[in-house]
Amino acid sequence: MSPRAWAAFAAVSILWSVPYLLIKVAVDGGVPPAFLAWVRVVLGAVVLIGLAWRAGVLGGLRGRVRWLAAFAVAEIVVPFPLIAWGEQRVDSSLTAILIAASPLFVALLALRFDPTERAEGRRLAGLGVGLLGVMALVGIDVAGQPDELLGAAAILTAAFGYAVGPMVLKRHLADLDPRASMGASLVLAAVLLTPAAAIHPPAAWPSAMAMGALMVLGLLCTAAAMVFFGILITEAGAGRAVVVTYVSPMVAVVLGMAILGERPGAGAAVGLVLILVGAWLSTRREKAAAPAGTPVEVTSSPCP
Repeated sequence: MSPRAWAAFAAVSILWSVPYLLIKVAVDGGVPPAFLAWVRVVLGAVVLIGLAWRAGVLGGLRGRVRWLAAFAVAEIVVPFPLIAWGEQRVDSSLTAILIAASPLFVALLALRFDPTERAEGRRLAGLGVGLLGVMALVGIDVAGQPDELLGAAAILTAAFGYAVGPMVLKRHLADLDPRASMGASLVLAAVLLTPAAAIHPPAAWPSAMAMGALMVLGLLCTAAAMVFFGILITEAGAGRAVVVTYVSPMVAVVLGMAILGERPGAGAAVGLVLILVGAWLSTRREKAAAPAGTPVEVTSSPCP
């Protein structure tokens, strides 16, 4: 890859690894999950819509509201609050590992909705390996803790949303400039999240650390990360860009241990390895699966 691609890869790897830590800081600092998601989305929308307007690429959005809304619901409206809600009950490192299961959901959905992505042979074995990883993580580290089980279920639901979103994008929005499509999706998500944010505002003014976490989540981990991800896809191709999915949870685990003092259990160690191996196998394309010159599509979204 070019130096520009490596720089974009490094930026995205970091920016999509730290949200789990920042979300944990924000919810522990008194920010309700829906309000956290709304603030993050509004900040990201303002930045990306501004960039798209300056670039003159908003015109392509005409006639796409329905699919933009579908993408926004699957990729933002459902996952963002659920991750924050789940992190009120589980560690940020466990959250990052569970989100890494999203490529497994992509492979499962492809069995019904995308014949070109159906899992067979090695990819089907990857689904089994990944499922064992989720079972190990939840069964060893969370078993017997009802509150933590609910948190893990919420995060896995978010991971499912991260699998649905890219499939909508691939079929109906892939030709749009990412600044326009992501900016418009964030605007729609902000509108949809507004009632929940209004119903559950913070009971008191959040701590300074929580406010700082919100700002970084919106401006860097949402807006800037989307721009860098677009650069990475352009420079290196979608197939290499999606490798971020496998890097982010490892970085997030290290950050959770170093900054929050989290100590993942044996289930996290076993689950991380199995989920990453399973996700890699289940989303890997055979070299002979497509004619020469056929572009490789993004099969999952690492956006946390």
